[in-house]
Amino acid sequence: MALLFFLVSFGTSVAGGICGIGGGVIIKPVLDFWGIASVAAASFLSGCTVLSMSFYNVGGNLAGRSAGIELRTGTPLALGAAAGGLLGSRLFSWLWSFAPSEGAVGAVQSICLLILVLGTLIYTLKKSSIRPHQVRNPAGCAVIGLGLGVFSSFLGIGGGPFNLVVLHYFFAMETKRAAANSLYIILFSQIVNLLSLCLTSSIPEFQPQTLALMVSGGICGGVLGRRLSKQMDNETVDRLFIGLLVVIIAICLYNTGRYLSFAPA
Repeated sequence: MALLFFLVSFGTSVAGGICGIGGGVIIKPVLDFWGIASVAAASFLSGCTVLSMSFYNVGGNLAGRSAGIELRTGTPLALGAAAGGLLGSRLFSWLWSFAPSEGAVGAVQSICLLILVLGTLIYTLKKSSIRPHQVRNPAGCAVIGLGLGVFSSFLGIGGGPFNLVVLHYFFAMETKRAAANSLYIILFSQIVNLLSLCLTSSIPEFQPQTLALMVSGGICGGVLGRRLSKQMDNETVDRLFIGLLVVIIAICLYNTGRYLSFAPA
């Protein structure tokens, strides 16, 4: 079981580091799929893994000054996402307090994630015919980041494939540049979300060794993902991204059905 936690975080962090989706959008559904952690614990462990991976990638990218992170655009987005992370965390706590069961919470998360990922897949397949925009206003960037942060925190995925859609549509970023800026946004939102959980004593129960294994897997996956990303062109990253979306959709469909079957009528 211990090895399973490490392999899940490592594999998803490799793919997440390449595509800029953080990996949490894969980790959370996979943990739900295997049922090896509660809904709240899966969200927390996923977020911590994504934080470790994004910290390594963003730090390395900024130190090397070759990442394509657009600080003028990315920083207002990241700050907005951080604020959105707080709102998303509050929204999750509110849902948890009113939901009739843990299964109902998991079902809501799975359905929301399924809808967002389906929309992302459709956009990605059609994006060559969609004209992107160029938002430059810092306030506009912050508002867009706020929305990203709310979704990411509420769904417990750290960051998501919809980051890439937003960065392409609103900021005309090609895939690899969008991936670098997506991880920058994820880093801010996850730091604030973790601090919020600590300050409000809302951290769920989990095994410390599980967290250590997943964080280690996230860092190791980030190392490999960053190296592989340098060797890939935008077309290859797009293909990998589409493949991941299909896998995530399949897992979300299964999880939704499983949670609904156990949710009280």
